[in-house]
Amino acid sequence: MHHANDLARRLAANAGAVCRRYLSNGHREGRYWLVGDVRNSPGRSMFVRLEGPHAGKGAAGKWTDAATGEHGDLLDVIRESLGLVDFKEVCDEARSFLSMPRTDEPKGRWEQNPPAAGGSTEAARRLVSMSQPIRGTLVETYLRARAITALHETGSLRFHPRCYYRPDHGPTEAWPAMIATVTDLKGQLTGVHRTWLDPGGFSEAHLGRAPLDTPRRAMGELLGHAVRFGGSCDVMAAGEGIETMLSQRTVLPAMPALAALSAAHLSAILFPDTLRRLYIVRDNDPAGDAAVATLIERTSAAGIEAMVLTPKLGDFNEDLRLLGANALRAILRVQIEPQDVERFMKLAA
Repeated sequence: MHHANDLARRLAANAGAVCRRYLSNGHREGRYWLVGDVRNSPGRSMFVRLEGPHAGKGAAGKWTDAATGEHGDLLDVIRESLGLVDFKEVCDEARSFLSMPRTDEPKGRWEQNPPAAGGSTEAARRLVSMSQPIRGTLVETYLRARAITALHETGSLRFHPRCYYRPDHGPTEAWPAMIATVTDLKGQLTGVHRTWLDPGGFSEAHLGRAPLDTPRRAMGELLGHAVRFGGSCDVMAAGEGIETMLSQRTVLPAMPALAALSAAHLSAILFPDTLRRLYIVRDNDPAGDAAVATLIERTSAAGIEAMVLTPKLGDFNEDLRLLGANALRAILRVQIEPQDVERFMKLAA
């Protein structure tokens, strides 16, 4: 894959020009280009190094998003800002950029048609359309290996047999992945979350996920949105992880649930108009505590009752896997309203 490394090097040598084109909502400050994020949103939390050595830490062309901790090189910038899914498309785009005359004429085709700000939403849509339902796939195997049997109303989950993964160093790899659609309150797709899976199956070390540095990554517009299971109604549950929420649905199968994908995103979820009571599913960690505190303030301001559900172990999937479904049923039964036990513990026939 030395071609990609060579392309990244050549792009880095032209870092300023790359940023002007693909991160047009940003601006130069000293040795950096500042912009909102790798998808070219306005703002200044992402910074790209315009000067520096050819390789290693502090190299030209390397970027970091201080808001999310994401980082990468200029090939990532091209991919995300244009919403490209196929790595070959990214390389083709980089090659055509590098072969173009380096003029700053104001009326180039890019200035007339800037990349759509929702480029990564377009990429998300493409990735979903290239995926398949989870029945009988590695996704189903993965979820069952984590003791999750609640596979009803999981249309938001799909399977992709060869989903690209770009490590920080080295060539792009392809691994099977669980693709989760992130939607807004109207059900419109705003992004996707990928969980790369280990085709070798479940192990305590990786819990069925691929042995990668970051086996879970999201792209698109996430803030306020979520991965949804079941239609929204007056009572619902919200938490961070997909597996956490499906674990809860294994014993509360009829309660609608949403996975916000991170503590920060959980604290920012948008409430449907119908919502009267929200069960906040917490993970036992400091980030989870902060998210819960923020959500309780927000629900209370919106006149929504909030109740916190706390696992015995680190999260509800650990409870389900290590203690069992009956234990999880008992753990949840005492934490939810008696009328909700009656209403949500059995699936409507």
